[in-house]
Amino acid sequence: MSLARTRRTKPVCAVVLSFCVIAGLSRMTTPEPVRAHVVVQPEPRVEPAPVRTMRAVAAPKDLPVITYRHVPRGFPADPGPADAAPLTEGLHAPRRLPLYDAPGGKPRAFLPAHIRGVEITVPIVERRPGWVAVLLPSVNRRVGWLPDSGWHARALRDQLVLHRARHELTWLRDGVRQESWTVATGSDRTPTPLGRTFVLGRTGTHGSVYAGLDALVLGAVPDDRDAVAPGLRDAHTGIHSWYSSSAFGRSISNGCIRVPKDGQRALLDNIGPGTPVIVLD
Repeated sequence: MSLARTRRTKPVCAVVLSFCVIAGLSRMTTPEPVRAHVVVQPEPRVEPAPVRTMRAVAAPKDLPVITYRHVPRGFPADPGPADAAPLTEGLHAPRRLPLYDAPGGKPRAFLPAHIRGVEITVPIVERRPGWVAVLLPSVNRRVGWLPDSGWHARALRDQLVLHRARHELTWLRDGVRQESWTVATGSDRTPTPLGRTFVLGRTGTHGSVYAGLDALVLGAVPDDRDAVAPGLRDAHTGIHSWYSSSAFGRSISNGCIRVPKDGQRALLDNIGPGTPVIVLD
């Protein structure tokens, strides 16, 4: 319903009387009436400013390649490490592609297509004209920028959310909760790294403590490598099963997330490479 006001129409007699008086005054006055001419100027047209796309500089051929153990310095921090909004698109490079520290910035390293034989998919966290930012493997809470071409997009339907304080791991699909488990997390000395990361791939395990099930390897690494045992300093944080239920609900691991056997089976059946993982307090 319109909110505009309705004007009343003057009675016809009033209109005629008004006209007669004005006409009479006009005949009694010698000078011609002054007529004001109002010139309406059209409003200037504002053209939208062109969107400037930063061009990528050529990357040196000897640029270092990201590996399971090493990421060169110089990459910017994740702009939203505690942002729990689902990341729904991933990126796979069919060949190694240069990663930049900003749109149109300096190339810092190559993103490989595979790491240790595992095909790499990285979540996209931000877009700018001609560029995308992705989470990096083998380093915590860092992103790299790539030109918006030369790679394959992959839909990401799943998300894993870990709340460290209440030792709860939740699996969501298309933003809808599927299952939750009470889990074990890192100790005070070797905490599970906070922030956004993703599933790098899966690996076999050795020893009965893992209940004979594979582990999911994350892109995250220990925040303090010197705090963990020497044999684990080059390792990544993982999600794996655990033989004893007494561990669940406690902060006792070297940083990995220990899950009940039925939970680990569900994750292995449903969670693929590139799945976003966020660790919150």
